[in-house]
Amino acid sequence: MIGKGKSISHTRASMAYGWNQEKDAEIVLKEFLHGDSPAEITKEFKMIQDQNHNCTKNTLSFILSPTIEDGRKLDKDKLQIITKRFIHEMKLGERQAIAFVHKDKEHKHIHLYVNRIDFRGVTYNDSFIGKRCQLAAEKVAEHMGLTTVKQVQFEKELNLKDIRTEIKRRHDLTMAHLKPKSFDAYIKAMETDGVKVIPTINKQNNLQGFRFEFDGHNLKGSEVHRNMSIGNIGKQMGQLEGIKSLKNNNVGVALAGNTVGLGPKLALKLTKFIIKKTIQQGLSY
Repeated sequence: MIGKGKSISHTRASMAYGWNQEKDAEIVLKEFLHGDSPAEITKEFKMIQDQNHNCTKNTLSFILSPTIEDGRKLDKDKLQIITKRFIHEMKLGERQAIAFVHKDKEHKHIHLYVNRIDFRGVTYNDSFIGKRCQLAAEKVAEHMGLTTVKQVQFEKELNLKDIRTEIKRRHDLTMAHLKPKSFDAYIKAMETDGVKVIPTINKQNNLQGFRFEFDGHNLKGSEVHRNMSIGNIGKQMGQLEGIKSLKNNNVGVALAGNTVGLGPKLALKLTKFIIKKTIQQGLSY
């Protein structure tokens, strides 16, 4: 479950969004309040807030978002328990509060509004409220047996590791069996194996690198594997047929029928490698 929070001054407008019937809003919690509309609730908030004119952002706005899977299992009673426990973890008890659940989308989530001014006129300290809100949501999720942000992040990283491994595996197979001799050939070969290779070209029309698109993920070569930078891919292709000199003495490569340049450092690196490789092959005969 993810928790977000901040202090706001636009109480009525924000509460009207939370109470939006078009979003199938339903009240799951109402503390020390009697009104039946955003205007009435805002007026009740203001009666307490008028005790402290030094605080302008006098309402606390929170969003609590369980995962889609968890949300399907949460009825109104459980959503109320989540909200109450969150209020307890944030030490916001004995204050006016109202919470709505939005069910207009598959991702069920709670909008909670709490009066930042208590019944004694004391302002709630909102320092680092975003971080404290997330920690409170983590504790509530753990207590309720819901998925925490840490678990979601771990699963994402685990999935991303598999994606990187699979792209690298297909890259290695392409190099070993199809043996492309140009960047253009490499891009086409990888595409036949289900990986879209997207050239990154800067304003100077120089090829800077490749991004790899696979199974809904889009990663830089260096994010996939350290050996998949454009320089290392060039080295793996040996002679790099298709590299040619341009009129301004920069080195260029053919991509999809167009010629693009290579940055000076990359061009020098690949040129030296090709010369060295050519000499070694000559000596071996």
